Amino acid sequence: MAAMLEFRTPGWNPYAVKYSPYYDSRIAVASAANFGIVGNGRVFCLGLGPQGVQIEKTFDTNDAQYDLAWSEINENQLLVACGDGSVKLYDMNVNEFPVANFHEHKRETFSVAWSPVTKDTFSSSSWDGTVKIWSPARKESIKTLPVGNCTYSTSYCPSNPHIISAVSSDSHLRIFDLRTPVTAQYHLTAKIPVHLPSPAPLPQGPAPPAAPAEILTHDWNKYNHTVIATGGVDKVIRTFDIRNPSAGPASVMMGHQYAVRRLAWSPHASDVLLSGSYDMTVRLWTDGSTMPAQQESPVKAGIQLGIMNRHTEFVTGVDWCLFGVGGWVATVGWDEKLLLWDANRMVQGQA
Repeated sequence: MAAMLEFRTPGWNPYAVKYSPYYDSRIAVASAANFGIVGNGRVFCLGLGPQGVQIEKTFDTNDAQYDLAWSEINENQLLVACGDGSVKLYDMNVNEFPVANFHEHKRETFSVAWSPVTKDTFSSSSWDGTVKIWSPARKESIKTLPVGNCTYSTSYCPSNPHIISAVSSDSHLRIFDLRTPVTAQYHLTAKIPVHLPSPAPLPQGPAPPAAPAEILTHDWNKYNHTVIATGGVDKVIRTFDIRNPSAGPASVMMGHQYAVRRLAWSPHASDVLLSGSYDMTVRLWTDGSTMPAQQESPVKAGIQLGIMNRHTEFVTGVDWCLFGVGGWVATVGWDEKLLLWDANRMVQGQA
């Protein structure tokens, strides 16, 4: 693949990468020393220019950094999820120290997400088994949603600011609706067992494992706002329609050799998603939703469109650029590398 840019993070093992929602030339990478086991963290704010990828700013933390999210209200600010249980807000115009520190989680904060609709709140999830909702304007959390076990990932519905999702180590996808009364199960409206086989017949081919497994990542479809994709330790990517929590998966994508660590739906096509795995590959998929209906099975068999294997360690982060021709992606891994490349070339067989 000729069109691939590389940036090295020597001494730092990346955990997450995010394109700016404001600029196609700004990217941030959250990383940790010593693979996040012990030591400091560093977030790299990077600019893409004629000279390639250049550092615009770095911020160091006392503990590992596991995730990040750009602010939706200030193009120079971003959140970082830290191993000490804190969420820190940094401003690229302010040197060294965070402009705000949000610290209530009792264990590692593993995920942060900024509300894309109202833009006035963000959420964090932690190994302490909770999801917390915050306002950047106050130090105390607005709300705590109990999950009860290690919560690897949280996200907002792209069209409804009241609906928040989380996946965790108990093999479930949870949907919270903040409009419901708190007495009604702390706003929990759906709890989907990801591993359960579909009551409908599956498409031909090997069946996905039906044993419970930790769910490490999930993402909302950017076009069908009731569809969520999940991935985790059982190596399978599944999509679910939250309007029918008991229906089982709408589609199944199999191919990764080890756990799926991160996935992201395309902002440019309703059926395309990208996944990164501990098998050191990044794979591009269609979930099959735009293809003609298959014979007897309502469950779609997703198709792998391509594979990128330039990483030499666990792939921990994937993200899509919102701008341009609609195919540029960023991937990071424990090999101390950020790679920027065009997923369209993968589909065309030029990868």
